Amino acid sequence: MGLGLAKYQYTKGLHDIGNGAYAWLQPDGGWGWSNAGLITDSGESLLVDTLFDVPLTKEMLDAMKKAEPKAAETIGIVVNTHHNGDHCNGNECCANAEIIAHKLAAEAMTREPPQMLAGFLDMAPQMGDLGKFITKCFGPFDFKGVTQTLPTTTFEKELTRKVGDKEVRIMHVGPAHTPGDALVHVPADRTVYTGDILFIEGHPIMWEGPVGNWIEACNRIMAMDVETVVPGHGPITDKKGVKAVQDYLVYVRDEARKRYDAGMDAFEAALDIDMSDYDSWGDGERIAVNVATLYNEFNGVHEELDAAKLFGQMAEIAKRRGRL
Repeated sequence: MGLGLAKYQYTKGLHDIGNGAYAWLQPDGGWGWSNAGLITDSGESLLVDTLFDVPLTKEMLDAMKKAEPKAAETIGIVVNTHHNGDHCNGNECCANAEIIAHKLAAEAMTREPPQMLAGFLDMAPQMGDLGKFITKCFGPFDFKGVTQTLPTTTFEKELTRKVGDKEVRIMHVGPAHTPGDALVHVPADRTVYTGDILFIEGHPIMWEGPVGNWIEACNRIMAMDVETVVPGHGPITDKKGVKAVQDYLVYVRDEARKRYDAGMDAFEAALDIDMSDYDSWGDGERIAVNVATLYNEFNGVHEELDAAKLFGQMAEIAKRRGRL
């Protein structure tokens, strides 16, 4: 199921979308390998997301400065689409910029500092299969070298900024993937940067929910006058890619509901759902998190997920499927 927009190859680095807009892509789009974007006009710039560590972010910014020397030499505004570190750990590289995030994203950043993942990696050798899985997901990144740099501006519903003559619309669509998910829409470029509302050719992961918000976020993107969609992970896409993610969410919701109603526990249901239509998508073990979040929703409770337990379940699924 090739969902990348044909005119853009899925290769690492900076991709020129046209009209002073760019996407930075990091194949294979799996754990931590996130995308970012640059919006420029009249010598001004806005960066959509930084990366998981400082070296990766510096590499990206150097490429952006070469492409747009006047605009990208000093980034004026950074938008963090949500709080996960692969979208904000490089903020210190733009410490003089206005850094914008949703209020809930900013709050969540303080609860999940980079040092937390650094600590898990230090403990990983003593953690068996769970440790192997954590190392596989997060081992390539330098969390100890990150000085957490928090947003300077927060918003609740929508915020608009100007980059030269371009209007940039920042809109909250969470809680979905995380509490503070935001889209960044640039009407003049007919482009939207979606953060982790979209994982293209990879399984999305629903840490928060409710799933209805995520499905509706896909509807909002499909209602926009856009032709280029830059996801949080995976290749540049269009509305076909948005629809594929929405179809995935509807399918997993409906299949999880059948098993919930039949009395299966969440992990049993995660193992039982037929995901063969998505075999070509990466990170299939995330079904464990998605079903656990959906079961919380079906229960009518909003309990914080047990991340350690769920990472253990994902490690078990990855091992069963020969990916560990």
